[in-house]
Formats: sequence, C-alpha cells, structure tokens
Amino acid sequence: MSIWNIIKRFVSREIHDTLHAEEAYFPMLVPNETLVKEATHVEGFAPEVAWVTRAGRSPLARALALRPTSEAVIHPYMARWIRSHRDLPLRLNQWCNVIRWEFSCPMPFIRTREFLWQEGHTAHATQVSAEEEVGKALSMYRWLYEEILAVPVIPGRKTEREKFAGADYTKTVEAFIACSGRAVQAATAHYLGQNFAKMYDVQFEDEAGRREYAYQNSWGVTTRAIGVAILVHGDDKGLVLPPKISPIQAIVIPIPPRKGSGERGSNATSEAKAIFQAAVVLSETLEESGIRSQADGDTGRTPGWKYHEWELKGVPIRVEIGPRDLAAKSAVLVRRDNGQKKTVKWQEIGQSVEEMLKLIQRDMLLSARAQVKDRIRQVSTWEEFLKAMDDRCLALAPCSLTPAAEQMIRERSSEAAQEEGEVYDQQLCEAQTEGIPVRLTGAAKALCIPFDQPSLPSGTRCIGDPGKEARKWVLFGRSY
Repeated sequence: MSIWNIIKRFVSREIHDTLHAEEAYFPMLVPNETLVKEATHVEGFAPEVAWVTRAGRSPLARALALRPTSEAVIHPYMARWIRSHRDLPLRLNQWCNVIRWEFSCPMPFIRTREFLWQEGHTAHATQVSAEEEVGKALSMYRWLYEEILAVPVIPGRKTEREKFAGADYTKTVEAFIACSGRAVQAATAHYLGQNFAKMYDVQFEDEAGRREYAYQNSWGVTTRAIGVAILVHGDDKGLVLPPKISPIQAIVIPIPPRKGSGERGSNATSEAKAIFQAAVVLSETLEESGIRSQADGDTGRTPGWKYHEWELKGVPIRVEIGPRDLAAKSAVLVRRDNGQKKTVKWQEIGQSVEEMLKLIQRDMLLSARAQVKDRIRQVSTWEEFLKAMDDRCLALAPCSLTPAAEQMIRERSSEAAQEEGEVYDQQLCEAQTEGIPVRLTGAAKALCIPFDQPSLPSGTRCIGDPGKEARKWVLFGRSY
C-alpha cells in the first residue's frame, strides 16, 4: 500500500490542479435494473460481473452487481444533480476497489479479480469541453508512467473492437514488458459522448432554454501501474524501484568492525556503537533533506544479509558506513539499478543522495525506453508480422481498422502460436538458457492506433485483410 499511496498523492494533485475534479465516493453494489440500462455497457462487462444474490441464508429480492466500473452507479446521481448549464462541467473522482471476475491467467497486480483504482467521471455542456478533458487525462497518465514510474508508454487510440464498451472512443497509453515480450494496457481515458447521458437521462437546460443531453467522460488508472513498474525494472536480485515511488529511497547500513578479544574487542564494540549512531544521524540528515530514509540498526544480521534484503526490496540507494568511513567522516553510496558506487563526505550526503536519485530516475526511464524502441518493428507483410511476434516484439502494421481484419489477425496469429515447436511462457527462462527458440502463446491483438503515425503510402494493403486498403498504422502485440 505504501507504493500505491505515493502514486495516489501524485495523481490526486494532478486531478485537483489540472482536471479540477472533486473527490467523491459511491456505493459498491449496483442494482441489476440500473446496470442493464446501458445494453452495450452490460454486454461488454457481462463475463466479468460478480453478483450478490443472498444475504446470509436468505435470497435477495433482486440481484446486486459488485461494481466492475462505476458509470451505472454515478450517472443516476448526475441526472439528479444536473439541471442547468450552470451546473456544468461536473467533475468527480473516486479512489476505490472494483471486482471483475476474470478466471483466465490471473497475475498479481496485472490481472486480478479485485483491484484498486482511481476513476474520474465528468459531464460537460459541449463536446469540445469533454474531448479536451480526455486529452488532459491521457497526458496525466503518460506523465505518471514516464516521469514518476520511469516506464515509457505509447499513447494512442483504441480500435473500435478494443474500445471501452459504450464509449464513442477510448484513448490509451500502452506499456511493454521487454523481458516477457507482452504488452499491458497502462491507463485509459474514454469519451462517452451522449450515450450514457441518454441511458440515464443526464440532461441540462442550455443558455437558450433548450433541454440537452450532457457529454460525458470517464478515465482511470489502477494498481496495475505497480505491476508494470515491477516487470519493467525488476531483475534477478528482486525489485528495482524508481526513486519517486520508493517508500524508502536510501537505506543506511552500518558495517561494524570484526569482533576481537581483550582490549581490541572492547575497542571494536565501542567503534561499532559509534558506527550505528553515525548511521542514525546520517539517516536523519537525509530525512531533513526531504529524502525518505531509514537506518538498518538490526544487530542480529550481517551487513551482507542486509545488502541482499534491501536489494530484494528495490531501495534505490544503499548508504554504507564502516570503520574507515567513520574515521574519514564519509559514506559509500551504492546504486540499486546498476551497482555503481560513490564515496561522499557527511556534510555533502543530502545533496549527493538527492542528485543520485535524480540520475537513477532518469537512467531507468532511458534504459526502459531504449528497450521498447528496439522491440517495435514496422512490418508490411504477414511473414514479417509473425516474425515480430515470434521474436517477442511489437508490430506496427498497416490495418484497415475493420473488426473483421482484427479478428482475422487474432485467429491467424493464434494458430501460428500453436505450431509444433512452441515453447510456452512458463518455459521461457529455461528455453532461453538452453538456446531453444522462444515463442509466446496466445493471439496478437490491436493495442492501439499510435498518435505518432509514420507515412502510409497510398494503396498499402491491410496486414490482416489484403483485400482492403490500410487506413492507419496499428500497434499489435501479445498482451497480458
């Protein structure tokens, strides 16, 4: 929860200062008749909705859904509160949990039945105002991932097949996990148009006295963000946390002298106490400099054990202080991301650690960005497309944007993944070690239509349906 709380602080500030949304909280239980008002919405979520049908041993008179998202809960309230154009825009945000009953391939943080998230729901008098906000929300999520989580993302628009059920369109930021070759939908912003307003009768009187339906949006990010950061940055030693989200940014580890006997033993004990005291003082100095720090004063563990423990937890900087450091009034800073060391004087430690944290944050983003760039392939033939998928890359391919073309790509890529010689995801590490060619399971799907579009020559054929001309370059990949 510590990491999620840090993310919440960053995002809440942006929601308040940039999107100007008010904090709210709405019921978790949704009556069936409320949910079914939006037929498209229910159809899209029907396989994921969990229902409460009993209270103790007594059956309920009507089934209650556990919210998979909150449009069906919030919009009826908006219909009561909004009367005039003076009530608009109405911007609400809530931090809560949602339930989506997904049975296939659960994965901690990435795909679970229950997760925490932030969801914004807004109503506007004009389409221009609503669409402008969708862009701002997506920019906020890109900022969160790249500037706070040090995770590069690809912004774009979902295809009609992949958009949020009931929305006019969905904008998204997509992340890529280089170590697994799979993509992750990182965050989304939906322009709902007037679809939900018509279902839930969200109307207002405009300046001319006419009754109009409101234009609405919804946008959100989940605890999946934590999972994405773990997968992008982690290594064989454990977590590698970006400094901005790490609950502890610097861990100070005292290194006592070896125990001796007689007078030497007495001196060693005295020196050890001085080292432990210095570690506490250094940690306090870092805290005063605005750095989240802690001194590991556990006398029952060796320094080596502590190194491994804090590396496992992903703390960005380890501060070492031993007998020589005590004598020189210095300390050794060790970076978690690359192991580089630097010796600094005590009086410089606050500034030195702060500068190192900034470097780590920057370098983690640059490293992850380079990995993603190397794994995006622009393809124009089906053979090139399959080769990109087999190499655990993303494919930027020309597409007609028809649901039929997307379905064809999904089916053909799924069939190709099941060919003889397939190595499944759970065998990935062993296969790499033994030099066996690695392929991923599952179908390739359209991740987004990237905003950054290469030139598309006239007459370019669709990768999934060569009988049709391509309209856009679409990013495809296998996802979690």
